[in-house]
Amino acid sequence: MDETLRQLGGLLLGSIPTILLFVITYFAYRTIVHGKLEAVLKERYARTEGAIEKARADVAAAEAKTSEYEQRLREAKMAVFKAQEQRRQKALAARAAALADARGRAGQQVAQARERVARELEAAKRQLQPEGERLAEEVIRIILSPVGAAQYRAGGAP
Repeated sequence: MDETLRQLGGLLLGSIPTILLFVITYFAYRTIVHGKLEAVLKERYARTEGAIEKARADVAAAEAKTSEYEQRLREAKMAVFKAQEQRRQKALAARAAALADARGRAGQQVAQARERVARELEAAKRQLQPEGERLAEEVIRIILSPVGAAQYRAGGAP
């Protein structure tokens, strides 16, 4: 056991320079590298988080622009529809006016044709009146004359 303790003491004594070197290396690392590495990592994290936040802000801005674009697109469509409806209403109004004008002209033509037919009827009546009177006198003369009646029955002319 003594031998083991002596060997262990020798190992411990031989490891002191290694332990001291390790402690010096640890403190050198902490003072030289660790602070700068921490700062770099913090900056990297901040930049990453900043980039993520910027990306979120950009996405929100893009969504806002998209909704604005969609709203303007709806408004433009409505303006087009309103313009089409106005043109359609104007076309219907022009059609109605043309139809009313055509009806008015047709009514005037019908009234003129009726007047013309009425005048022609009156003219025909005036022309047929003397002819009718002459035929009536001839019928009366044939019926009232006894010889004419006999001839008429026989199929002869008066």
